Amino acid sequence: MEVKRENWGSRVGFVLAAAGSAVGLGNIWRFPYLTGENGGSAFILIYLMFIVLIGVNVMIAEFALGRSTGLAAVGAIKTYSHRFTFVGAMGVLSAFLIMGFYPVVGGWSLAYVLESVTGLYAQSPEAIDETFGAFITGATQPLFWMLIFLAMNILIVAKGIKGGIEKAAKVLMPTLFILLIFIAFRSVTLDGAGDGLAFLFQPDFSQVTGQTFLAALGQAFFSLSLGMGAMITYGSYLSKKETLPGNAGIVTALDVGVALLAGVAMFPALFAFGLEPAQGPGLVFVVIPMVFAEMGGLGTLFGLLFFVALSVAALTSSVSLMEVVVSYLIDQRDVQRKKAVYGTGIVMALMSILASLSMGVFDPLPVFEVGFFDLFDILSDKVFLGLGGMFIAIVTGWIVDKEVLRKELTNDGTTKFGLFEAWHFLIKWIIPPAIFIVAIFGIIDIEQTTVMLFGIAIVAVLAIFSKKLH
Repeated sequence: MEVKRENWGSRVGFVLAAAGSAVGLGNIWRFPYLTGENGGSAFILIYLMFIVLIGVNVMIAEFALGRSTGLAAVGAIKTYSHRFTFVGAMGVLSAFLIMGFYPVVGGWSLAYVLESVTGLYAQSPEAIDETFGAFITGATQPLFWMLIFLAMNILIVAKGIKGGIEKAAKVLMPTLFILLIFIAFRSVTLDGAGDGLAFLFQPDFSQVTGQTFLAALGQAFFSLSLGMGAMITYGSYLSKKETLPGNAGIVTALDVGVALLAGVAMFPALFAFGLEPAQGPGLVFVVIPMVFAEMGGLGTLFGLLFFVALSVAALTSSVSLMEVVVSYLIDQRDVQRKKAVYGTGIVMALMSILASLSMGVFDPLPVFEVGFFDLFDILSDKVFLGLGGMFIAIVTGWIVDKEVLRKELTNDGTTKFGLFEAWHFLIKWIIPPAIFIVAIFGIIDIEQTTVMLFGIAIVAVLAIFSKKLH
């Protein structure tokens, strides 16, 4: 007996869930430290350029592929071309790789919610730095919090689309927006906050390199959950009444808004307290607590709110990543939802354990000279997401019939999409070579060439054996 495919209960539920997938650690943990490392607003301008020219257009393509077929990443691509089935497989693999390190950082966020009320901000700056270093290199506490975070994902995804993901998004996303607005308002009212705003909005192109462009492109895809099958999967649960371009525009606007809001929440406070913006991944867990510590009694409250917001953002994104893998097992392997969720959760837990322990217990992998955490991050961010987006654009622009796309994006002619011709031109002629060129220049500048070549080799193998993928 054929099981009827689940659908979103409402447009608001879908938009919040899709925005929740897009808005995550990429916006609040990753975006600020990449901005700090790449010259502030120069990086932001390049990032916004990629969002407008590439990101939102690829999102529309992913929604169209998912809804037109009613299938997740692998099934949707295979419907139009067996030769390109590997593109869907790359999406599932990307979701696995990201969920190999994402729950680790999500666990850190949960741990710092507790740390916020147990005296963290009463410590000296040196002690705060040492606390984080000792925590992430430990063998037990990070694993404990990672497993709690992953268990929360399993509980939500096991309940399905309406009862789990949509219901959670309706609560979590408004909570996140309110908390970030509250923190940002406090940050910009600090003495000396103007320098931080200048850093965000006055570009310095002297620090821009090929790596900057690759980082900005990777951030655009990571932040919008593109190239990993998430938006194809979420699109497959959409009713035919929804307007795809409009929904893509709303989701993108919410995502960019949260990223900029996170920057406004952090950099004015950093400059107000004379701290260095280019702090790398430790920016959120070391520098921000130092800022809260300088606030005195209010620091505990703001610290608590901030790490609650970070945990919420992490959770709304990670459930979509788990759903990518689960929906593949349901669509292509006829596995029941709960069995798919529990099996996927076990594999992701094992990968996350390796990633967490690689921060301290395990030595770097001899071939790649990085640990599992960095390996999963580099492969997904700098290889699979960008290339996945490029191939999705190729499939959409060159293989899917143009009139099929026109009907899908206008709901069989009942709605208007005045920019259809421009969108199709971009998706067919501009976006694929643009991603390829940025990737080439980025690879030239990047240090982890062995990892990059390994990732490209995986893509090549998937492409060669594409017809055998089901």
